[in-house]
Amino acid sequence: IALSTGDDVIIIDAEREYGDLVRALRGEVIEISPNSPHHINPLEIARGYGAGENPIAMKSELLMSICEQQMGAGQLGAFQKSIIDRCTANVYHEFIKSGGTARQPLLTDWRSEVKAQPEREAQEVALASELFIEGSLNMFAHETNVDIGNRIVAFDLYEMGEQLKPTALTVTMETIQNRVAANRLAGKYTWVFIDEIYLFFKYHYSAQFLYRCWKRFRKYAAAMTGATQNVEECLRSDTARLMFANSEFLMLLNQAATDRAELAKLLNISPTQMGHITNAPAGHGLIRVGGSIVPFANDFPRDTELYRLMTTTPGDK
Repeated sequence: IALSTGDDVIIIDAEREYGDLVRALRGEVIEISPNSPHHINPLEIARGYGAGENPIAMKSELLMSICEQQMGAGQLGAFQKSIIDRCTANVYHEFIKSGGTARQPLLTDWRSEVKAQPEREAQEVALASELFIEGSLNMFAHETNVDIGNRIVAFDLYEMGEQLKPTALTVTMETIQNRVAANRLAGKYTWVFIDEIYLFFKYHYSAQFLYRCWKRFRKYAAAMTGATQNVEECLRSDTARLMFANSEFLMLLNQAATDRAELAKLLNISPTQMGHITNAPAGHGLIRVGGSIVPFANDFPRDTELYRLMTTTPGDK
């Protein structure tokens, strides 16, 4: 895509595996971590964001996802949701009233609004959000200071750590949504690649947020691709299973026995076809496009610069 089109390419790189390739293609690598000077404001609203939908409701969904990740799965109740939604609308009041010319709100503004609410549940939300807004992991509570205008951009989340990585994934996806909306208005196509996509499915709201983007991006002239080796973990999520079943294009490489059985039922793959992803060598597998399933062999030459840039196999560099 990078070499044969003029489309934009955006990558969420959870394990720092794409940096060499992106730099070789003259792209930009943005490191998101507690030690990085790079900051992203997840509350920014770009022109074209939420076209045909309520942008404030979309931001409210984002904040519910982030808060649930900090409070724990299933800990976000109806009271907390109402408070998050109310405070989100409040902090955007001046921005909306000005027609988008006023200062974009920050997470610090949002938390101050939450703390000002009288309900006990509001204080629970404020406390849960303290770590990533005013604590040591506050890299998302500042004005955006990175330029994601490069045609090829990789968001490097390698140093986020397990505790905040799901939040970083969600915030990064929201930033990409802004870029996709702007590209749509400019008549430009966008390709979004998410590595280690199973991380989204650890929490209900982050999975739902991803699923909404998965459907929404089709209308925004953008294509999303997710990659994972943790198929079993994805298949535990009903949302992930729905995404598997409804995706137009699937590429399956060698699978473990338990994963093969689940995928066979979910995707209606015959035992003969499953043989192509049983003890399969690297680069061999099945492609499912629409209702058709075909085997493929893609033996990439190893004595090339592209292979050296792309491989993640230890010793291949």
